[in-house]
Amino acid sequence: MPPDPLKPGELGVTRLGSPAAVAAALQQGVARHNAGQLDEAHSIYQSILRADPVHFHALQLLGAIALQKSQWDDALALLGRAIRINPAHAAVHSNIGNAYKALDRPEEAIASYDQAIRCQPDFAEAFYNRGNALTALGRTSDALQDYEAAIARKPDYAAAHCNRGLALHDLSRPEEAIACYDTAIALRPHYAQAHYNRGNALKVLRRLDEACASYDLAIRAQADFAAAYCNKSYALLLGGDLKSAWPLYEWRWQLEPLRSSQRKLGRPLWTGVEEVRGKTVLLEAEQGLGDTIQFCRYARLLADRGAQVVLEVPTALLGLLSTMAGVTQLVERGQPLPPFDYRCPLMSLPLAFGTRLDTIPFPAPYLFAHAQKKREWQEKIGLRHRLKVGVVWSGGHRPDQPAAWAINASRNVPLDVFAQGLQAVDADFFSLQKGEPAESDIRQRAQALWPRGNFYNDADTLHDFADTAALIANMDVVLTVDTSTAHVAAALGKPTWILNRYDTCWRWLLDRDDSPWYRSVTLYRQAQDLDWAPVLRRVAHDLSLRLG
Repeated sequence: MPPDPLKPGELGVTRLGSPAAVAAALQQGVARHNAGQLDEAHSIYQSILRADPVHFHALQLLGAIALQKSQWDDALALLGRAIRINPAHAAVHSNIGNAYKALDRPEEAIASYDQAIRCQPDFAEAFYNRGNALTALGRTSDALQDYEAAIARKPDYAAAHCNRGLALHDLSRPEEAIACYDTAIALRPHYAQAHYNRGNALKVLRRLDEACASYDLAIRAQADFAAAYCNKSYALLLGGDLKSAWPLYEWRWQLEPLRSSQRKLGRPLWTGVEEVRGKTVLLEAEQGLGDTIQFCRYARLLADRGAQVVLEVPTALLGLLSTMAGVTQLVERGQPLPPFDYRCPLMSLPLAFGTRLDTIPFPAPYLFAHAQKKREWQEKIGLRHRLKVGVVWSGGHRPDQPAAWAINASRNVPLDVFAQGLQAVDADFFSLQKGEPAESDIRQRAQALWPRGNFYNDADTLHDFADTAALIANMDVVLTVDTSTAHVAAALGKPTWILNRYDTCWRWLLDRDDSPWYRSVTLYRQAQDLDWAPVLRRVAHDLSLRLG
């Protein structure tokens, strides 16, 4: 941020040179700074500090350059020196907050923005930045208030309107969010982030054509906007236009965490056109366990073309995927790879094979439970006259992956709601639930929630997905939220009833209760966000029909 206008005598007495010479140097430094010549400005400010080590403006501006260069610790050191000289300078407090925010220290950032606002109550940028720090802490309602305070002080603050929209979106108020983005775009017509956010809100509202148009405007404003390409692909997938979606989905490799996880394997990517007969192709599991289960089916298509297929997967899937046809060698992720000619990430295979809704391969069973493990569970369960229902109500807690947890929070069913919705069903329920805190929760509360004693929890004996598959093979129905167990059950061909959140994942499409990916899937969709009770009433009714 440029310094405040200098006043006569403000520079004070310098150790070397005259105040006039220092003032001239400062003005020259600011001119270079404003022209984007950061290194030249940095040298000038340093020369001023050599003349006067407590020169406030030189420290302030050196701190600003450090922020511009993402040198967060240097920025804190320089701005800390500046604020000790002038403790009431709002802009320096705000910039200290920006450095703390960049270092993922939002509580300290908020304290600095508080100081900035105390020094300058009309400081719109400090309210805006404090809102961003509050957002990072998940305090969305508080952040919304700060964005509104910023707008009240600066009505043409496009970024504040945009982030107010984000807060409203996170609070499940997408229509209001769109109005905010519209205001931001009216102020800045080529505001790529606002167009992108608008597309996301429209996608939630299932206005897919409009969402795609907004993503296109974001891309027009910023040609390398990888997230806009990806989210447009999700909108197209939701609408069933797989052919148009898959090329755009390749932009995922420009986004974290995939961008950082790419490996240099020294072999070309297989794109679907290269001849693979007699060649070895490495298929890489790139994302979640459920994604790996869903897309490993393509290995067989490569085998049908005459390829030797090496499939690299996480440890938890080794046992289960050993039952799959078409794989020459299964490799645990992290272990040495055999020689290969081509490589292809699993989720690039639909593009390579030109997959459309009517050409999705192998919706019938393509995975199988191990016979011995299946028999062991059969003996343990014994003969039962009631319907056997395997259940999963939570996708697990992932504190190290806030974006994933944000999705889980909407797709998980609270245990009390889940149990209450099924209590009247005269069936035997078997927990397939893995992951904390859900496993601990059910161990403590199963008897209270299922007082009839028809809930069975041996999930602690399920050590990998081969164990889970063996138990699933002994069920009549699997009832699950949209998590990896849903893919296991569906790939086995077991009747799989998925409790599907309103803001559905792209793979389940819109407005249908079946899935072209798995013939055995039935989707029970929320009619509105976060309301699971009506969904479970439909499930209970349909389970009761199966009992008859």
